[in-house]
Amino acid sequence: MARVRFGVSPIVPTIASFLLAALWGLSVFAGWGTAAFCANGEPAHCGQRLDAVAGLSGLFAMLAAICTAAAWILPAARRDQRTFNLYMGSAVAAWVVAEGVLFLGGLLVG
Repeated sequence: MARVRFGVSPIVPTIASFLLAALWGLSVFAGWGTAAFCANGEPAHCGQRLDAVAGLSGLFAMLAAICTAAAWILPAARRDQRTFNLYMGSAVAAWVVAEGVLFLGGLLVG
């Protein structure tokens, strides 16, 4: 039985990872999260609680950044497409979890 392979350029998951990183960074550091979740109510207390959520989300963001860097830096990942895909898939999944934690946490604290 023949297997069908879809060739996806390695730049596609890399760009996805960088876009998710930019979204997370703007939500945490540029005030997008505070503007979205703390618009009504007490912004001081909400902002402090959102900072705690951002710290938890930051653990997943750090994992995602490490996986993205490892996919491009480690020789084993550069030589083997499956290893590269494993690292990049893990990175994108970790970015999605980081965004999800930030969003759900923002809903809870807002």
